[in-house]
Amino acid sequence: MSATTTTPATAAAVTLPRSRNRAWGKFKRNHIAMLGLAIVAFFVLLAVLAPFIANHDPLQTSFTTIRKAPSASYWLGTDELGRDIFSRMVYGARASLMAGLVSVLIALVVGVPFGLAAGYFGGWTDSIISRATEALLAIPFLILAIALAAFLGPSLTNAMIAIGVSAAPKFVRLTRGQVLAVKNEDYVQSARALGASDLRIIGRHVFPNVMPPLIVQATITIATAIIAEASLSFLGLGLQPPTPSWGSMLNTAKNFMTQAPWMSIFPGSAIFLVVLGFNLLGDGLRDALDPRQEK
Repeated sequence: MSATTTTPATAAAVTLPRSRNRAWGKFKRNHIAMLGLAIVAFFVLLAVLAPFIANHDPLQTSFTTIRKAPSASYWLGTDELGRDIFSRMVYGARASLMAGLVSVLIALVVGVPFGLAAGYFGGWTDSIISRATEALLAIPFLILAIALAAFLGPSLTNAMIAIGVSAAPKFVRLTRGQVLAVKNEDYVQSARALGASDLRIIGRHVFPNVMPPLIVQATITIATAIIAEASLSFLGLGLQPPTPSWGSMLNTAKNFMTQAPWMSIFPGSAIFLVVLGFNLLGDGLRDALDPRQEK
């Protein structure tokens, strides 16, 4: 083999930086996607800098400031125990973002290997995994998450496990479909002809080429996981009081809709905005990573 010969792996290594630059350029030109990125970045900074941003102790109660309207001292008002809603929302962002990120990470760790195995090996492996996946997908996502959370017990950790396991079948099906489209490509056949092991082919040639759809799906699933965590906390199956959580704040606020509407408006708006941000970001990533769109 001459020194100028280019192997498939070398060609892929040369093409990858160009693809990344082209995808980033397309993403930057998408103003809606940049808006989603800005919203997500805002809430991430809010969660990270919570100790420096919160102007009150989120757990401190005061019977002299019960259900106070928004003011200079309490920017978003207070709740039924006199706790500052702004401080509780800032700390609640930590729980929501952590639930979204960790739940999706669990879903990826559980779902992707099964999807790779089903798509690459086929046969009885594919049949068993596909039938199990279809059975789980037949159960509505939130219903399955509630059932698992109730079985495991009320806590944020158990809620994240329940959400992650409930979301895993989506990633199994998506990964399997992408692998079926990739495993017969020329570079995979060349690696197999050169004697590469199945594990090496999957790790070096198949998995990197199915990552873009997984990244998009993971971003969108984070938004779904945040809603699920808020729902579980609302039902008392997530983060337990007095630790602040947007879902548990809404659960309390439902009893004071007319006396203190700010107790529900602000947590509800926060959930809406962060979910909107991740959805816009996911749509932007899908457009940027789609090779069929040249512009």
